[in-house]
Amino acid sequence: MRRIRAALAALTLAAPLHNAAAQGAAQAERIAYGRAVAEAWCANCHITGPGRTSAPVTDAAPPFQAIADAPAATAASLRAFLLAPHAPMPDYQLSEAELDGVIAYILSLRRR
Repeated sequence: MRRIRAALAALTLAAPLHNAAAQGAAQAERIAYGRAVAEAWCANCHITGPGRTSAPVTDAAPPFQAIADAPAATAASLRAFLLAPHAPMPDYQLSEAELDGVIAYILSLRRR
């Protein structure tokens, strides 16, 4: 009986660690997917990451690093911005997965 209790206690303590690892892996996949989407759709106008270059960049198309470092950049604010039509940015109508990925990627660039 003691062994069963000890095993259950160990599983109870290990569950959050496993959950955190799974969440970390899922977030890493989301970020990688978002980077691929950004390189496919956004790199024509934006510098999408460190070491990247792009088409002519203007104030209308800030680098993703600048977006990530903006104090107002949150998942909610980026989602609202990307879902609202605004010129001169094209309306790509990203899927939920693409949108989640691009947002996760941009926020992953934030310098702490």
